[in-house]
Amino acid sequence: MHAIIETGGKQYRVKEGDTVYIEKLDLDANSSSEFNRVLAVFDDNSTKIGSPFVEGVKVKFTVVAHVKGKKIIVFKYKAKKDYRRKNGHRQPYTKIIIDKIEC
Repeated sequence: MHAIIETGGKQYRVKEGDTVYIEKLDLDANSSSEFNRVLAVFDDNSTKIGSPFVEGVKVKFTVVAHVKGKKIIVFKYKAKKDYRRKNGHRQPYTKIIIDKIEC
């Protein structure tokens, strides 16, 4: 069984036992929570698709850690104007493990 969840403005396809990096959540490490915004649930025999969300379905997860992504260099440049700006950015993520999908 797997599900499609929505969090942080993005959609993720998850199943039990998956490790997923999602947009940073305001939760402590080793804490548990659940997603109620489930867009679809796929089982061996059936498929449930919500409009927009499937009623009564929860995806429980455990927060493993808060991490940062790979550094991205932002370089602004204007030709012949002696204008150059260099910045770096590391996106914060939350690493979670999917514990259970409850229908």
